[in-house]
Amino acid sequence: MNELLSFNPEVQEAIEKNKPVVVLESTIISHGMPYPQNVEMAKETEQIIRDNGAVPATIAVMNGELKVGLTEEDLETLATAEDVAKVSRRDLAKIVAEKSLGATTVATTMMIAKMAGVKVFVTGGIGGVHRGGEVTMDISADLEELAQTDVAVVCAGAKAILDLGRTMEYLETKGVPVFGYRTDSLPAFYSRESEIAIPNRIEDTEELAKVMAASDQLGLKGGYLLANPVPAEHEIPHKEIDAIINEALKEEKEAGISGKDSTPFLLGKIVEKTEGRSLETNIQLVYNNAKVGAELAVKYNELN
Repeated sequence: MNELLSFNPEVQEAIEKNKPVVVLESTIISHGMPYPQNVEMAKETEQIIRDNGAVPATIAVMNGELKVGLTEEDLETLATAEDVAKVSRRDLAKIVAEKSLGATTVATTMMIAKMAGVKVFVTGGIGGVHRGGEVTMDISADLEELAQTDVAVVCAGAKAILDLGRTMEYLETKGVPVFGYRTDSLPAFYSRESEIAIPNRIEDTEELAKVMAASDQLGLKGGYLLANPVPAEHEIPHKEIDAIINEALKEEKEAGISGKDSTPFLLGKIVEKTEGRSLETNIQLVYNNAKVGAELAVKYNELN
């Protein structure tokens, strides 16, 4: 294992005893939600994973180490510190060298999960091709990581602020298998459905676990995307949230926001414009993904 990896005791024991482990990103804590909801969400998500038979391992970069599994103090630091860097693949070496505090994106969490030998990762929604990306070339590194890193990502689809059609086309071009968990269309984060079809529907996490095991036998490289819709009672209808997103995009353009500052800005505006409703939806979809992700980790572990 990479000498920079630092495991907390719970995760260390799980790996040594070959127990199922589920990794979690930390950008959602530092950049995705306000305090104290962010740290409350992080703790509850970890507990849901434990309650469903797996061990949670939230990942962050701290003091030059790649921490796999965080203490309550670590979670509080990420949730409250003002100088937390948003760390994607391009930033990782710099943050480690500087021994700075960094929260991992989907891409970096996948990288560190692979270093640690963990195959299942739970998040809210992945990044993708931004609206207007055919002109700006604003495409999240998450998609490239899914094309090359052997980790299953359980999410509520791509973030609704993105161009979902082009995001799916990019994943198809890169050969990333996309599975809908009891759905035939790509969930749109806050909404259960979109107009984008998903080629593979599964009814049980064991189906994906078998695909992952077969992929291991074949020596295939690249990840798997399991799109799990937000529970119906917590969704915001697609037409309603899309109108709000368009307003937020207009304000983003007027403010001159771009690059990695775009997503936190837009998500913050959406929370503001929905009077907190979108934040509750975000929290509930993460909890739902945590349950499904833990089940997947358990099934995959049984096969191996």
